[in-house]
Order: sequence, then C-alpha cells, then structure tokens
Amino acid sequence: MRIGEKLVKKGLSLLLCGVLLSGVWSESVYAFGSAAKTVSTASTAQRSKIKNSTAAEDLIPGIIKNVTPSVVGIIGKDDSGGNSGPDDRYNLTHGSGIIVKSNGWIVTNAHVIKDLQNAVVVTSDSKTYSIKETYLDEVSDLALIKINATSLKPAKFIPSTGKTVVGEKVVAIGTPISFSLRNSATVGVISGLNREVAAAYRLIQSDTAINPGNSGGPLVNMKGEVLGINSLKYSAVGVENMGFSIPADTVQYIMNQLFKYGEVKHPSLGLELEASWSSIVGLPTFDPLTVTKVVSPEAVKAGVAEDDVLYSIDGHRVVSLVDINELFKSYSPGMTVRLVMQSEGDIIIRKVVLTQGDPLLSEEGSGTDGDEHTEE
Repeated sequence: MRIGEKLVKKGLSLLLCGVLLSGVWSESVYAFGSAAKTVSTASTAQRSKIKNSTAAEDLIPGIIKNVTPSVVGIIGKDDSGGNSGPDDRYNLTHGSGIIVKSNGWIVTNAHVIKDLQNAVVVTSDSKTYSIKETYLDEVSDLALIKINATSLKPAKFIPSTGKTVVGEKVVAIGTPISFSLRNSATVGVISGLNREVAAAYRLIQSDTAINPGNSGGPLVNMKGEVLGINSLKYSAVGVENMGFSIPADTVQYIMNQLFKYGEVKHPSLGLELEASWSSIVGLPTFDPLTVTKVVSPEAVKAGVAEDDVLYSIDGHRVVSLVDINELFKSYSPGMTVRLVMQSEGDIIIRKVVLTQGDPLLSEEGSGTDGDEHTEE
C-alpha cells in the first residue's frame, strides 16, 4: 500500500505541476495579446474531445438495449462432481449464450454446457426452454445448442471485413456470479488482440469485468456487433481486469462446421510439435518448431522424422502451435500442404496430406479451466 500511495502522490504532483505551468503560460499569452488564439484553439479542441467522448458514452444504453434480447442465460445441474448429498438439488452451474438463428440456435462455450444435466435456457423476456440438441467442440471451447423457439432475435456479428482496434470501447453482457443477475452489462476497452493464452486459437483481451457465469456471452463494439464470446479470465492476487474472448471469426468458423457436419473437422499435420523457448515465453522470434513425434501414416510416408524442424506451411512462417491452428481454418482434411523443414542439417521440402484430428495444444493450453484461469 505504501508504494501505491507514493505512486498516487507522485501522479498528483505531476498533475498539479501541469496545471500550474498551464496557468503561467496562459498569463503570458494574454499579456502579449496576439497569441491568445492558441489558448482559444486549445480550448475548442478540448471541448470537442469532451463532446465526442460524451457521445460515445450515450451510445452504450442503446447498445445494451438492442443486444440484450439476443443474450440468454443457461442453467442446469453440474454433473461433473457426482452426488453431493442431501443438498444435491443446489449443485447447479450456469453461463450465458448468444442467439444466432431466430429458430432457436444458440452459441455458447463448451465448458458451460459440457457437464450440464436437465439444462434450461432463459431468454431476456424470462421465457424458459429446455435444450433439444447439443454440439460441442471442446478444443475451441465452443458449442451450439438448440431450443424449440421461434421469432428470436439473432445477434449481429462483426463482418469479416470489420476491424477491431486496441483501445476501442466494448460492452460485455451475461449472467455473472448468480443466475438472478441475468442480463448484466459491463463496459471496458480492448486491451490487446491476437493473444495466445490458454487456447488453441488467438483471443481478444479486454479490461471489461468478466466473472464466472459471463462465459458464452457476447463482447460487443459500439455498433452493437459481436466481436467475440467471453470465455476466460486470469484470476489471482494482484491480477485485475484481464478477460479473454474468442474472436468472431473463430466463432463463425466453428459454427459453420458444427452446422454442416455436427462436428468440427480439424485438419492435422499428423505431427506432435514443440515451440521454441522464445515462442513459449512470448519473445519476438522466428525460431522454428521441432517435431517430437510423427503420428499419422501420411506424415511418415512424406518422410518427416523426429527432431526435424518446421519453418513454414505453404509459404506461411509458423513459430507457435496457435499459428498452425489459425492457418488451418482455411484448410480441410485431405488437402496437401508444402512444408519447409530442416532435417539432419539440410533444408528440404516435404509434401504432407492433412488428416483429421485435434489442433495442436501446448500444455498450458490444454489445462484451461474456463471462467477462471489462475496464475500463481
């Protein structure tokens, strides 16, 4: 606390010095007369900035009102831990979801629905529905569920040509902590993009308050477009406002596969790969990945061997497992890819037929626990 107090006092001191200097400069400007326009121009710019900020703030209630009908709460019995005794009826868990089709299709997180028994969906108008169909993809942590409903309001996702930038204001809507807190909204900004954190695909980082139960709910921009699905957060002493969302393009990719096949046909190199130390700790690097195991007959046939290193796939440089997973969103099992590799000191080209299998996961990525990911 003392260190924090010193920092606060230091900050205040700097602020006061700034005010004082501004005052002295203003007097000098007015004394000379001709430079008064400088102060006037600065004041006009400041007023304009405040006006624009206020206008952005005014958008938020309308956005929340418009998006909330597309958000649902999901609750059921948690069947992952077994019977808990006489009070087992209170062994419930809940999350959130986003309506994607007017006829009852909803997208949520896989970890929300995976072990849920006798689950029900509650819409924003307090109507209750049982779940009729469920499709999961645990690797991406996404799921599709179906309720018997009509005339629902689907959420609007950001178009593929849309852009998300660090610093833009966002709103999270969901069911945090208690199911009685459905349709809660929090506001924040995008803190970072393309985060490789405890997931197979890249995530959006925001400082929007996300709590257990928000999982599956939307993160929306100031146009009311869904940027992503809230999925997890870091929760530890000294860690604040670090939530992560699955981007809209990944959500669309997984949904399209689930609608078409009832599963996600993830393409696979048929290899187990290990990223370099630099890549794992987050340093900028072009270090290649190392083959630790050859799994598929197709990879064996192509001549790939343990301890070979992988530089690129079809001309795309890859330095992490997430790089490969992201690239393979545009590939399908059965396609042939061109690998630039190094084997026994020689740079060689291998052509490998992709098989179907789970995307590559690091040890950290395979251990995520959904809403709360604790870093000690």
